[in-house]
Amino acid sequence: MIHRVLAADLPRHVGRHVRLAGWLHRRRDLKSVSFLVIRDRSGLAQVVLSQPVPYPEETVLQISGTVVANPQAPGGAELTGPAIEVLAEAVEPPPFDLYRPTVPATLPTILDHAPVALRHPRLRAPFEIAAAGVAGFRAALDGLGFVESQTPKIVGTATESGANVFGIDYFGHPAFLAQSPQFFKQALVGVFERVYEVGPVFRAEPHDTARHLAQYTSLDAELGFVRDHRDVMAVLREALAGMHAAAAERAAGALELLGIEPPEVPGEIPAIHFADAQELLARHTGEDPRGEPDLAPAHERWLGEWALREHGSEFLFVTGYPMVKRPFYTHPDPERPEFSRSFDLLFRGLELVTGGQRLHRHADYLAALTARGEDPQAYAGYLAAFAHGMPPHGGFAIGLERWTSRLTGTANIRQTTLFPRDLHRLTP
Repeated sequence: MIHRVLAADLPRHVGRHVRLAGWLHRRRDLKSVSFLVIRDRSGLAQVVLSQPVPYPEETVLQISGTVVANPQAPGGAELTGPAIEVLAEAVEPPPFDLYRPTVPATLPTILDHAPVALRHPRLRAPFEIAAAGVAGFRAALDGLGFVESQTPKIVGTATESGANVFGIDYFGHPAFLAQSPQFFKQALVGVFERVYEVGPVFRAEPHDTARHLAQYTSLDAELGFVRDHRDVMAVLREALAGMHAAAAERAAGALELLGIEPPEVPGEIPAIHFADAQELLARHTGEDPRGEPDLAPAHERWLGEWALREHGSEFLFVTGYPMVKRPFYTHPDPERPEFSRSFDLLFRGLELVTGGQRLHRHADYLAALTARGEDPQAYAGYLAAFAHGMPPHGGFAIGLERWTSRLTGTANIRQTTLFPRDLHRLTP
């Protein structure tokens, strides 16, 4: 059997008889010759024919022929004398021309026809970058002694105190889709010390914005024996550096196609305390956010610009968020108990990561839940891990789609989400 070669490898087989297989990307018929442009996972290849063929675009073809050098062909080589076999004919045209260099379609059209629309190289590119980012995340944490875990996505207790969860019927019992693997990854610190997970999380938040989804992919990590949240921040920096390095190496073609150069992750990402950030905003923006428990999107953007201007960094840690805005398991700052040992990481002026140090003593959990009016008995399964001794620990979670969106500069997170789920979309 003739060996199949990929389009990108065609120039290495000049003079040989090979087999291509892929989609008919474009057909061009001239007076005395016709050209087929074939698309596979590696790129485009040109096939030269002596007469036109009737196949519509996106037909799946297998083509055998001889490779000939041609500087004007994609990659500098083309296939001649072809024998063509139709593997599957396209019975409907795509919603727009996939061969055009830009995408002449609106976002709703793209999302409605995602299985075929994502074949366009520019629409596929962000997901190649995302895949590389996940590989870099895994490699960085593997190198730091972390163990990958896979935890349940159906849970009996809401992670974030019962708000914004999707309820389901679990064999006649109430259950929820997991908002995060938080409880599980904390428990696993008591088993492995360092764990991470890549998986879906679900948020029943009724937001209809360009930055929110009902389901997204979370890159979670948790580590034990930390001194405080700064140890967690240091690991997060390594994870991000690994993601950016992997994107540059494994998705170089996709980055080049989109005209993107991943920004450098500083050796030490600048950090500012929440209270100091509020003071800066009050002095320089004409607004006074002091006393507010969180940062508004406009304030995040301003701080991102400040970090770039003052520190040359597109990343900024904001630390010490007020305890009233953090989950019950967050560790307070012993010196300023109204503030937490937590952080958000801003990337180009948008919150990308939330993390911090967690409580680790059983008695502290009982006190924290009671102070919030929560019944500790509702968290009995979760609290059991802390009854058997847990080290000081902390962790973080990165939203993959948001990271990809910020890196590629897209206006809407749905452009970097495979088959997004939001207030209005449950298909395809």
